[in-house]
Order: sequence, then structure tokens, then C-alpha cells
Amino acid sequence: MAPQPAERQTGLSLFWRTFALLALLIFCSALAWLQLLRTQEYEPRMLRNAHQIASVVNLTRTALRHTDAIARVSLLKILADEEDVSISTREPNDTFEPFGQTKLELQIAQELSKRLGHNTIVARSVNGDSGLWVGFQIESDSYWLLMDPQRLNPVSGSTWLVWLLTATALSLTGAAVIARLINQPLRQLSFAASRVRDGNFQAAPLNEDVPTNEIRAVNIGFNRMAERLASIEQERALMLAGISHDLRTPLARLRLETELSVPDLQARDFMAADIAQLDAIIDKFLEYARPENLKIEPVLLAQVISNCVAPFLKRSNFQVNVDVAANLFVQAEQVELSRVLSNLLENARRYGQTPSDGITRVDLVARIHDGWVLFRVRDHGPGVSEETLKHLTQPFYRGDAARTSATGAGLGLAIVERSVQRMGGTFSVFNNTQGGLMALMKFKQMQLTDKA
Repeated sequence: MAPQPAERQTGLSLFWRTFALLALLIFCSALAWLQLLRTQEYEPRMLRNAHQIASVVNLTRTALRHTDAIARVSLLKILADEEDVSISTREPNDTFEPFGQTKLELQIAQELSKRLGHNTIVARSVNGDSGLWVGFQIESDSYWLLMDPQRLNPVSGSTWLVWLLTATALSLTGAAVIARLINQPLRQLSFAASRVRDGNFQAAPLNEDVPTNEIRAVNIGFNRMAERLASIEQERALMLAGISHDLRTPLARLRLETELSVPDLQARDFMAADIAQLDAIIDKFLEYARPENLKIEPVLLAQVISNCVAPFLKRSNFQVNVDVAANLFVQAEQVELSRVLSNLLENARRYGQTPSDGITRVDLVARIHDGWVLFRVRDHGPGVSEETLKHLTQPFYRGDAARTSATGAGLGLAIVERSVQRMGGTFSVFNNTQGGLMALMKFKQMQLTDKA
């Protein structure tokens, strides 16, 4: 089987990783602020409120102690109406629930007992009535002083929850905005890099006027690099065109002079064949270095095969077996795909003769698998050694003696691999288990609706 391409590693995108780190930082900061608020603001405030409650109890106790019975009734009414303080007599059979379920509440109860006396009782309910109850004595009489429990709970639990949820939502929104601002220039750079990788040097230049100094420097450097690469590519194309012209002109003159001046017909034919081979090698070099961009579109595979196979069928020692659906479309470029198939057929013609009768037999098979078209080109020749197989797609490499009956530039399979990759496919070559060399290409399948 052909080697499978390595699976791409997947993971968190830069946006989500940045967002997660910012959210974690905000969460830890919120916890730190809550702890700071508790130790530096909430607990001291509760203790100050406890001191105020103790002062109210002491003032009330002093006022009651030095007030006669008639004025005491008026005093109790004033305290209840204006100060929200209710005083009642404590009976021996009163039941109460002590105040102090948390560490802070125990600390408050101890502070009240310290300021009011050891016989002071602090309760959260008396006879089933909830509130902040403080039990104290005036000589032999005992009293309950009832106050609003919110004096020791300035902020309710629901208020804290609403504040925390609001702060969390705003913080996460801010983290998302910051992560997007950080990620956007990198996404633009990644997109521009992919265009440069595909040979489109002038597309999507990066913004050189962004306010961030570092991003602006990167964008300017990238744009200059793309411009330089475009200039180099143009110079290369011009150089290749010049080489082609400068080499072919003397070759044409040499061929003409050979045909006119060499009397020996056999020697003349050999010299003309050598010149034709040099011309073909130049074509291979130019084809391998061809810089133009490809226009990828749906291509009818059977039609390309028919056009490429036709010239080879005129040879008596060449047979082709085609097993390809008539309506199978692949994602490719028609001219480039024709070059690929012609190179493979020419390679099979040169090196794929069956050892028994010298006839070249080639099988062309296409199958669909998971949205991809697997296109196989197989000859029935002697194949190659395992060591040679590893280097067949390297430029300028020529295989062992079994497949080198003709000379060439060693670029045929290198051109095929590069062309297939430029069309978004994969290419591999290996020895078939039943004999011969097999080339396996993988193209994206295109539906008829895609073509429309």
C-alpha cells in the first residue's frame, strides 16, 4: 500500500489559548481582590458595627437604669420608632439560637460579650423570631434588645452574586476582545504567507499603517520580502526564457548543418537524435521550473486520459487498459494534469516493457474513497530496487539499469510529484506486489453540482 500522509496535529487555536489565559488571569485576580476586600474591608467593618451595637446596648442600658417607670415607657417607644430597636423582658423559659455559625460571627459575638460583659447573650432568634438579639441585665432584671440583623450583613448574598456575575461577564467579554485584537494580525499574516507559498506574491499586502510598532514592523518586513520574491520570480522566468532561446538557436543550427554536411546517414541520424534529446532535456528543465500559477477547477478525468493515451495507442508495442468512470470529475488544472499523465505514460513506455515479450502494458484505474479520487497508473515492467525507489521523485536522479534504457534529465517523476502537489493532491510511487511500478495520485473529488 502507498504510504499515508501524516495526520496534522490539532489543538487550541491562538485565539482560544489567549482567551483561556486571560480568563484564568482575571479569575485569579478576582479571587485575590475578594480576599483583600474580605480581610481589609469587610471584616473590619463588621467589627466596627459590633462596636456600634455594643454602644447602643450600653446607652440603652444606662438610659433605662436612670429613667423612672413613666419616662421608661416613652423611651422604649422612641427607641422602637426612631432607632428600630425593640426592648423586651427576658423570661426564664425563653428559647434562643446562639449567634455565631461562622468564624466571623463567632468573633463578633466574642467582641460583644467582651464589651457588654460575660453574661451577655447574642442570639439569632428568640422563641422562633429571627433577628439580632442581645440579652443584657440591669441589676436583677434581664432584657432582650432586638435589632435589625442587616447591621452585621451590609451586603446581601444575592448582591454579591449579581456583582460577581456581572464582573465575570464583563471580564470575559474584555478577554475575548483582547484575544481577538492579538490574534487578528497573526491571522492576516498567516493568510498572506499561504498566498506567498502558493506563488501569489502580490495578493493581500499587509497593512503598514497599523498603530502597533511591532506589528507594523512585521508587516513592512513581510511586504518587502514578498516584493523581493516577486522580483526574483520575474527574473527567473526571464532567465529561463533567455536560456531556452540561447540554447535552442545553436541547436537548431547544429541540426541543420548536421543534416546538410554529414554524408554518413547512420551517423547523421545518431547526431540528430542526440540533438533532439538535448532539446527534450531543455523542455524538461523549463517544465520543472515553470513559475506560472494554476487555475484549479473541475476536470473530467476520462477526457484527459483519452487525450493523453491517443498518441501512445499508435504504437504496436503499447497497450493501455482504462478503468475510469465516464463522469468522474477531479479538482485539478486540465493542462497540468495532462502533463502529469503524459509524463507517466512516457516513463512507462521507456522502462515498463514486459520482460517476456517487450510490450508495454499500462493500467489506468480510478476509485473514489472518502471524497477523494485515487488514480493509479501501473506498468507491468521489472520495477525498481527498494533503494532506487526511495529516490525516484528526487530531481536529476535516474534509476537503476533495468529502467534506464534511454537517457534523460532525471526530472520526469519529480515534475509529476510537484505538479500533483500544486493541484492540491498527493503523489507516491512503489513496486506493485504483482510486478511492475505503480504511481498513486490522490485528487479531491468534484461533484457535477460543483462544476455547475
